[in-house]
Amino acid sequence: MWNEHDAWSNDCGIKELGMVEKQKAVVENGVQKIRITAEKGYSPKEFQLQKGIPAEITFHRVNPSGCYKEILFEDQGILEPLEVGVDKVISFTPTETGDFEFSCGMKMQKGSYTVVEKRRRVLSLRGRFWITSIFTLPLLILMIGMWAGFVSHPVSRWGTFLATTPIMLVAGVPFIKSAWASFKKHHSNMDTLVALGTLVAYVYSVFALFTGQPVYFEAAGFIIFFILLGQIFEERMRNNASEAVEKLLDLQAKTAQVLRDGNYVEVAAEDIQIDDLIRVRPGEKIAVDGTIVEGSTTIDESMVTGESLPVEKSVGDAVIGSTINSNGTILFKAEKVGSETLLSQIVDFVKMAQSSRAPIQDLTDKISGIFVPVVTILAIATFWVWSVLLGASLQEAMLYAVSVLIIACPCALGLATPTALMVGTGRSAKMGVLIKNGTVLQEVQKIQTVVFDKTGTITIGQPLVTDVVGDEARVLTLAASLETFSEHPLAQAVLSQAEEKGLVLSPVENFQAIEGKGVQGQIDQQLVTLGNGKLHDGTAMDPELEKRMVELQEQAKTVISLSVDGQVIGLIAIQDAPKASSKEAIKKLKERGLKTVMLTGDNERVAQAIAKQVGIDTVIADVLPQEKASAIQKLQEDSKVAFVGDGINDAPALSIADVGIAMGSGTDIAIESGGIVLTQNDLLGVVRAFDMSQKTFRRILLNLFWASIYNLLGLPIAAGVFVGLGLTLNPELAGLAMALSSLSVLTSSLLLNVAKID
Repeated sequence: MWNEHDAWSNDCGIKELGMVEKQKAVVENGVQKIRITAEKGYSPKEFQLQKGIPAEITFHRVNPSGCYKEILFEDQGILEPLEVGVDKVISFTPTETGDFEFSCGMKMQKGSYTVVEKRRRVLSLRGRFWITSIFTLPLLILMIGMWAGFVSHPVSRWGTFLATTPIMLVAGVPFIKSAWASFKKHHSNMDTLVALGTLVAYVYSVFALFTGQPVYFEAAGFIIFFILLGQIFEERMRNNASEAVEKLLDLQAKTAQVLRDGNYVEVAAEDIQIDDLIRVRPGEKIAVDGTIVEGSTTIDESMVTGESLPVEKSVGDAVIGSTINSNGTILFKAEKVGSETLLSQIVDFVKMAQSSRAPIQDLTDKISGIFVPVVTILAIATFWVWSVLLGASLQEAMLYAVSVLIIACPCALGLATPTALMVGTGRSAKMGVLIKNGTVLQEVQKIQTVVFDKTGTITIGQPLVTDVVGDEARVLTLAASLETFSEHPLAQAVLSQAEEKGLVLSPVENFQAIEGKGVQGQIDQQLVTLGNGKLHDGTAMDPELEKRMVELQEQAKTVISLSVDGQVIGLIAIQDAPKASSKEAIKKLKERGLKTVMLTGDNERVAQAIAKQVGIDTVIADVLPQEKASAIQKLQEDSKVAFVGDGINDAPALSIADVGIAMGSGTDIAIESGGIVLTQNDLLGVVRAFDMSQKTFRRILLNLFWASIYNLLGLPIAAGVFVGLGLTLNPELAGLAMALSSLSVLTSSLLLNVAKID
């Protein structure tokens, strides 16, 4: 993994002009990295990133001052805590060029970074690989010729020198530059081992060429070839994963029929403005997000939500940009355009997830950081043991040492986590499951309890009036008059019923909404209250009404009571039926060993009745909106908790849970609201989220196995421990093993694309 920073051409002679050059992030393994110390301000205070390349900015806090306890990248929407003496990695992919600020949470200490266009490499990875391949071919011919006896010894010696030298100059120098840059900063990386191994083999062989000793130029050439081969596999896989997400944007309509000055004109999609009226005919793509104002149709939303069946739409329903209109002509009003559309947000979300880090990656980085110096010492020890203690020749001892350096190179270790993340999050997005980052993915593995909001999550979220007890016309008229001013989900059910009955509503004075209880107001100089049992505690109620209330609640119906001047005069029963998929989803979660809990503001009887229908274990009812977060915290005393809610009304509970799962439908999805976002209003999405997260994390662990097994098995063989058994590993085979290690990890990650998900 060569250091691209050192291989790029000089930028316009900045130093010669006397200007201060901003420190540039170093690119390693396709990620640009920079380290910043927070002590007396930030050091470096200014740095430079490249657009489109994932960035990892490591902050090390030295100053205990409270000002430095948080780091803020406002343009990226990142605010993270910093602990004294602990490294904190901030990950994002710069998508815009320009100058940006970062600061402490209090904005008293600031720094800045510039994002520039991705600079041209002096020679691309692919170009270096093909040049290396061209010169590796004569190396192979010369080796075979020597073994077969049709190439003379002098021709082989000088031929391998002439073939290997261009490889070292074109492809070896970048490894050496990267290793040197790391050495100057008192660090080591994977390139250190490659540089040491190839440089030792090449320099020794040049010396041996002029002193009549055996030469090993082919070792250096083949090592570089196989390492570059592994990098080619890696680059292709990364590009394929990124392009798969980018292709979503290609689904967008290029033009649309927009109503302008009374006529429909064809307008480029990027020129559509909010509130434009757009006509869509059968078979055409919907250009942007909006709401239907005329017509009805069915729409194929599979490319965005993963929903396989076309969805029926009519006036008032939301439409999503890039989906396909099936069979009717509709007119809709544009509400979200450009980067605000759901599809654009999904693409940005997935790209951020693909460039994020899982906490387990910090462990692999630490292992790599320790591994490199330990292996370097081990290689020196191998050389010393063979040359001094065992009396082997200089070249034999050197070959063992070089083999140790190459077989130990933990190249694949750096691929294990990010490649699985890229494939896993991309596959999840296609299924309508957006996983925010690697941290969330890893946290899902620890979840023991899944808590569900009731209304709109377990249930359909479209409550209907089923029963009215008392004088139906009077009860509905008074209730609907009050609910005209209410924003509660149940209010619409009462208003719809009153409208259906053709009732004339009364004016209301002194309206008041009582959070978690109900509403009240003055109607015809009488105090009218409408709400749940908490609102009417102590209010007089006829025993027959009380009996009827219990009966209705046991039928899983929410009952609200209406009182006039302190006397309950009627009841309204409202039912919000469970979604068709809720029972199956909860059953599947329980089969996976998860405890299920319903958290609702509804009363105990109704909540228990719904829970019984869908198979939920535990019910926490009569919870006020502001108490939901506290209920989650109490559950967290005994287990790790995931909360499933709508992402809008449940924001506190979503944020305080160990994993927040926000679900919604259409353009109402709050993308930023959960660690996991479901684009379908379906609880089976929760099952898919758990399954995909677990499969991705298990794949990371499997990748770590494949990344390590070659090293662990190969090291003693490379060091010559089993030479007595005839088991040896020369440097060329060590390089091949490292390429196979990377290929194993990449193949393992790609298999996530075909993993079976319920």
